[in-house]
Amino acid sequence: MANQTANEGRARLESVFSTRHDRRKVTDWVYEELKNAIVDLRLAPGEPLREATLAERLGVSKTPIREALTRLEQEGLVETTSFKGAVVTGYSRQDLLDIYELRELLENAAVRAAAQSMSDASRARLDRISRESRRLLGGRDQSAENRGQLAGLLTEFDAVLFDQVRNHRIQVLIENLRDHLTRIGQLTAEIPGRIDASVDEHEKIVEAVAARDPELAEQYMREHIRSVRDAQLRALEEAADHA
Repeated sequence: MANQTANEGRARLESVFSTRHDRRKVTDWVYEELKNAIVDLRLAPGEPLREATLAERLGVSKTPIREALTRLEQEGLVETTSFKGAVVTGYSRQDLLDIYELRELLENAAVRAAAQSMSDASRARLDRISRESRRLLGGRDQSAENRGQLAGLLTEFDAVLFDQVRNHRIQVLIENLRDHLTRIGQLTAEIPGRIDASVDEHEKIVEAVAARDPELAEQYMREHIRSVRDAQLRALEEAADHA
């Protein structure tokens, strides 16, 4: 039974990783493979990360696996427990509150910068993302692929805004937070009505940025972030009630 369980675990991982890498940069490749699988939810919160299984699946020794897991633990994507070993990190209520507090500070700075000095090309890109999101939302196709495209556009929207920040120290904080924001966005996409609300909220932000009104843009951004936060917190509480 134990061998069967182990074989099933290895087989499931076959679809998680790409197995393509430059042998000269094995540790970096392993780190990117694991990080992407975690952020994209191919490795779900609570998923065990056994060094031997990962090493066999990725075709490397345990050393780069161990080094990659250490980096991911420092970034808050992996946690090590005394009884489970390394597992993919989930989000507690306090984790979400902390992340969204930092998100609000960073994205408020980004949207103010966008309203004050965003280029015409970047503004046009925001407008395109907003219009394409509305088109997908209003279409008849509500398949998983369609919803995935919408979630990707919402993530791209944030990336365009983050690109407006010129303060190097803020950029470092944004890079450290971006993986968590993308991952939470993937989790949030399954909440009924959440994507619809985000599309509406993004349209208001785009209008404020186009009007070059930093105060209004910041107000709409704050409302958007708190709306997402509250929806995610409700989903977390509902999941705990049904556990």
